[in-house]
Amino acid sequence: MLQGLPFVAAWRGERIESIHAVAACACGVDGELLLALGDIDEPVYLRSAAKPFIAAAVVRAGAADRFALDDRDLAIMSASHSGEPDHVVAVRALLEKIGVRPEDLQCGVQPPSYEPAALALAEPPTALHNNCSGKHAGILALCRVLDVPFTDYLHASHPAQQAILALCERVCDDRFGPERLGVDGCGIPVFATSLRRAARAYARFATLQDLESGDAEALARVRAAMIAEPFYVGGTGRFDTDLMRAGNGRIACKAGAEGVHASALLDAAAGLVLKVVDGTRRAAAPAAVVLLARLRAIDNMQVSALESHASAAVTNAAGMRVGTIAALIGN
Repeated sequence: MLQGLPFVAAWRGERIESIHAVAACACGVDGELLLALGDIDEPVYLRSAAKPFIAAAVVRAGAADRFALDDRDLAIMSASHSGEPDHVVAVRALLEKIGVRPEDLQCGVQPPSYEPAALALAEPPTALHNNCSGKHAGILALCRVLDVPFTDYLHASHPAQQAILALCERVCDDRFGPERLGVDGCGIPVFATSLRRAARAYARFATLQDLESGDAEALARVRAAMIAEPFYVGGTGRFDTDLMRAGNGRIACKAGAEGVHASALLDAAAGLVLKVVDGTRRAAAPAAVVLLARLRAIDNMQVSALESHASAAVTNAAGMRVGTIAALIGN
C-alpha cells in the first residue's frame, strides 16, 4: 500500500480538520533523485496524467500529419477539459478533421465540470462534454491511421490501445502486465507505474532525451501544443491551465484523477509526479505548488500567481469562506 507524508491540511477556522498524506518524486532524465516523499516505488495509476503520452502515440502513428492537426487539436487530445463551449467546439472540429461522428465516442456522457457551462446548457449534455472526449477523438484518429475498426477500441487488446501502451511502456521504461492494468473512468485501459518511473518519464517529456527518435518527435509536438494552448488542456480556473500560463513556456503539466499530478520542468530538465494517498483532488494543487517552489521550478511571482490553488478556500453553502486548504507549515 502506498505510503506518504502528512503534507496538506484543511483548516476550518483556526483548527486543522483534515490532513492529506502525499507521496512524490522528482528526478532528472538520468534518474538522479531531486526529491522524494513517502513511497516512490509502489505502482500507482497515473490516470489522466498519462494523456500526453497517449496523444504522443497518436502523433507518432502519423495522425497529426494525415489529418493536419494543429496545437489546439493536440492540446484537447491531452486534456481533461471542463466541458466549456470552446472545449466542445474544439472536440467537434477535431472529429470533423478525422471524419468521424460524435456518436463514435465511447467515453460516455458527462456534464461540464465548469459550473457556468453546465448551468448554461439548453439541452442535455453529450459525450462531447466528457472531460476525456478529446482523448477519445485522438484514439479514433489512431484507429483511422491503423485502419482498424472502432469497435472495442476501449479494450487493451485493440490495436490502438496496444500502440498506446507500447509507447507508454517505452517512455516509463516499464512493462504493464494484466496485474498493472485497470479501467479508467472513461473506459480506456489505465496503467500503474511507480512515482520514480513516472517522474523520469516526465523528465524525458521535459528534455526529449533518452527516447526513441519517433517518440521524442511526437512528445515534442504534444508538449509544444499543451504549452501553446493551456486553456484546452484544462479550462477556466483550472490548475493545469494556470500553472502552464504562469510557467511561461517552461512547464508542461497534467493532472490525473485520485490526486495525481505530473509536471515536465524544462529549465530543471526534470519531472515531478505526486499522488495524494487518499485520492483527494483538493490536496494535489497545494502540494504541487509547494514542491515546484522547493525545486525552484517556479519563483515567488509565479507562486503568487498561483495563490488561489496553493491556498484554496473552504466555503459553506452560502458561499462564505470558512477555512483553507493548504500545505502544512514547514513543508
